[in-house]
Amino acid sequence: MFTGLIRHLGILESRSPRPGGARLRIAAPADLLARAEQGASIAVNGACLTSVAVDGRAWEAELSEETLEKTTLGRLPMGAALHLEPALRVGDPLDGHLVSGHVDGIGQLVSRPQGGQGLAEGLWRFSLPAALAPMTAPKGSLAVDGISLTVVDCGGDWFTVALIPETVKRTALDGLRPGGAVNLEADPIGRFVARALALRGSDEKLAKFAQGGWNG
Repeated sequence: MFTGLIRHLGILESRSPRPGGARLRIAAPADLLARAEQGASIAVNGACLTSVAVDGRAWEAELSEETLEKTTLGRLPMGAALHLEPALRVGDPLDGHLVSGHVDGIGQLVSRPQGGQGLAEGLWRFSLPAALAPMTAPKGSLAVDGISLTVVDCGGDWFTVALIPETVKRTALDGLRPGGAVNLEADPIGRFVARALALRGSDEKLAKFAQGGWNG
């Protein structure tokens, strides 16, 4: 389990094919490596991976074919900056929202603020896979490449977020350009509510929930 608060950035050093998947080597800061002992869970751009090896400057993880297919980790270039977060421990502050590290889909950046725009007119707009639409609502949370963000507005195939300069500075989002792909994970609350309503066959209530937000 994770919080979506990114305190560490890593660098993708290599991606080696393996039977049934691939192996990543990721350079990381010393304080992250101290939490990346063999068997530890580390979220990489929002995808929960297990450390299989670590040394003084990098750690390694193995990816299944499904992870390569359903996340962006199989398409990132060497040298790409990565959002890293060690697993939440008992007693750690929960500063974002609960993130499982199980990516629900891939979105794309549609547009981002131009220089000089403030928060009000400077929203970041992303595409939204159809499967995530019932679980996404204004004022709800969404993990974007592992970052806990609050949805400002959304439609059937898009959503917007407002990013403060501090978030952009501390993450790799400053290098993201329109068309760039991101991993998305729905808020567990939205997922469970959508599932419960679907089981009750309440399409009308589900549509009202999606339009009205958490407080609608």
